[in-house]
Amino acid sequence: MSKGLSTVPAAAQPAEGLEGVIAAHTVLSDVDGQAGRLTIRGYAVEDLAHRAGFEDVAHLLLDGFFDDLPSDLAPALGAARVRAFAEVAALDEGLARRDPVEAVRALIARLPDGDGLDTALLLMVAPAVFTPAVLRVAAGQQPIAPDPALSHAADMLRMTRGVAATDGEVRALDAYLVTVCDHGLNASTFAARVVASTRAGLTSAVLAGISALKGPLHGGAPGPVIEMLDAIGAPDNAEAWLLQALARGDRLMGFGHRIYRVRDPRADALKAAIRQLAQTSSTVPGRLAFAEAVEQAALRILRQHKPDRPLETNVEFYTAVLLEALGLPPASFTCVFAMGRTAGWIAHAREQLATGKLVRPQSVYVGLRTKAAA
Repeated sequence: MSKGLSTVPAAAQPAEGLEGVIAAHTVLSDVDGQAGRLTIRGYAVEDLAHRAGFEDVAHLLLDGFFDDLPSDLAPALGAARVRAFAEVAALDEGLARRDPVEAVRALIARLPDGDGLDTALLLMVAPAVFTPAVLRVAAGQQPIAPDPALSHAADMLRMTRGVAATDGEVRALDAYLVTVCDHGLNASTFAARVVASTRAGLTSAVLAGISALKGPLHGGAPGPVIEMLDAIGAPDNAEAWLLQALARGDRLMGFGHRIYRVRDPRADALKAAIRQLAQTSSTVPGRLAFAEAVEQAALRILRQHKPDRPLETNVEFYTAVLLEALGLPPASFTCVFAMGRTAGWIAHAREQLATGKLVRPQSVYVGLRTKAAA
């Protein structure tokens, strides 16, 4: 320790990363990391992923936070997609060449920073409208305008690919959006709540959320799962490739979670959705079987080489497989994550406004101490 520096006694050390600190009381979701359960407003995430669409879970999250929330959210979301599309005119080739999440964030920043339902609806649909436009302009194609008569998931896939999605594809994307809609006080949701606590506006809160989501330790991670699978290439290569990655000190993408001490329940919800999609596809079954072989090899190796750490399959692994099966490029995965999570950010922002106060934690100074002049 350099002369003049001091440390805080061990008993006074703050929790790293706010581990174990209660920062909010919420009715929105409960993450039980020991049991491997995620509950969203009283429903198990697996049940919601199997039965609900994005419109259903968005209504579930927002219920009670807006007095003018309609009972059927689908028409309102369709109309909001049409309104949001007007901002696509600001998308030039230079912006489209940026990382897609940066381009989408820039377009979201153009939306009004209100607190009401109109702003909330625009924000909820923005990633689904802006992501296809960014991908198409980057590929030298024209953006496709929304169809307000379609469901949210169906319209996003149509705007991205230029052709109507099958019912199975729509169900698969809905399952994904529902699965990732909310997840306790994760980094992006906490960021959104902090900004909401200043009364800056819902758009500011969502921009904070998407900025946190962009990081590779949060929502920026699913894309590298595809890189890992492509590098492995075949089931017989999995064990050797994974062992070499561990020897280099690399993290195995799609395994381990900050909260879950057991298997992430969202991984199984997404795996079930991929199995459903595979029933009507000629390519998905083979890719799923390959991914399962890599998963089993990775879990076996992690238990052998890191027996003291609970490293199980997390949501990122089957997120990557599902979104790839829908024809979405890995560069867009964080944007699609934001499609689902924005509903949760908005609900948390409104909850913070209704029940919380300005978020202002304290810090413990461990720097140089002032000295009296000689």
